[in-house]
Amino acid sequence: MVSKDIDSFKIALLPGDGIGPEVLEAAISVLECVESCLKGVRFRFEEFSVGAKQYLASGDPFPAAIFDGLREFDAIFLGAMGLPGVRWANGIEMTPQLDLRERLDLYCGLRPIYLFHSQDSPFRDRAQGSIDLLLVRESTEGLFSSRKSLLNLKADSVEDQLLVTRKGSERIIRAAFKQAMARRRHLTLVDKANVLPSMAFLRQVFDEIAPEFPEVETERLYVDAVALYLVQKPEAFDVLVTENMFGDILSDLAAGLVGGMGMAPSADLGDEYAVFQPSHGSAPDIAGKGVANPVAAILSAAMMLDWLGHPVCRRGADLIRAGVHTLFSNPKARTRDMGGNFSTMEMSGAIVEALSNHHAAGERR
Repeated sequence: MVSKDIDSFKIALLPGDGIGPEVLEAAISVLECVESCLKGVRFRFEEFSVGAKQYLASGDPFPAAIFDGLREFDAIFLGAMGLPGVRWANGIEMTPQLDLRERLDLYCGLRPIYLFHSQDSPFRDRAQGSIDLLLVRESTEGLFSSRKSLLNLKADSVEDQLLVTRKGSERIIRAAFKQAMARRRHLTLVDKANVLPSMAFLRQVFDEIAPEFPEVETERLYVDAVALYLVQKPEAFDVLVTENMFGDILSDLAAGLVGGMGMAPSADLGDEYAVFQPSHGSAPDIAGKGVANPVAAILSAAMMLDWLGHPVCRRGADLIRAGVHTLFSNPKARTRDMGGNFSTMEMSGAIVEALSNHHAAGERR
């Protein structure tokens, strides 16, 4: 998004279900700290009810009036959506977040994975920052394309379609190359071109576009090999680009390398709109207990500030990440999912304190 001259931003809040409202509240407290410290921007939040809880209340998980209103906001910040026991008649869970991606054409899913401390990885010998990759997921096509097809549960067979279009391939591949240009200039295409015609097509489009970015080193790997290499040598990856379902699976695997889903932020970007949310689900088993890890939501807020583009917002994003870095240098500062005892709000409060200290130190320079 092009930088804006105005200093006020309208942010639509979709807390959703389960732990969604809790982690969103924690992230908002961090954004309010940014607003207070930097004083160059103002965030105006407006909350909307979308998700399984809304369905139970009204019979519609995503009312049309709410969707139409979201177009008027500078960004959309989402907590988590869906509950296992709230499903359509065909047995499929309600997923308004996917409707949002498809209806706003948010084709570019960004899933950054970063190791803040060696103790948080199954690989205890990995140093801070040794795992630092970005998974770029096509978010409007792929194997999700037939998810709304009519389903006969008594049928003898059911088929899903894996859709790969030239338009969709070209725009996600170019987006991934641009991300690689801003990082370490290495891009991996993840496909299954040895078996699936759709993946052979995706690879062909990748090969056609690669010469436009001669500064970026490229490689092409099958998805099963990438799953192996993410475990064996995750430090070898910089940016990876892939189809919708492959990206969904690999982003969870990669999150497990750095502490779990509570450490996995995300953004879904289009040419006009963007949604930011933690990659985790609604976790109804811990909802209301105050123990959910808010770091993924807080880092998603930093991604939102980067996307808004205002220089003060970008400074705020840097402060948030610096605060998380500082906090995670303390091995005891962890929520329950990572072996610690911090509550949701204790974690966000500690990040606010670290962020404020970084800002104060910068002011003294």
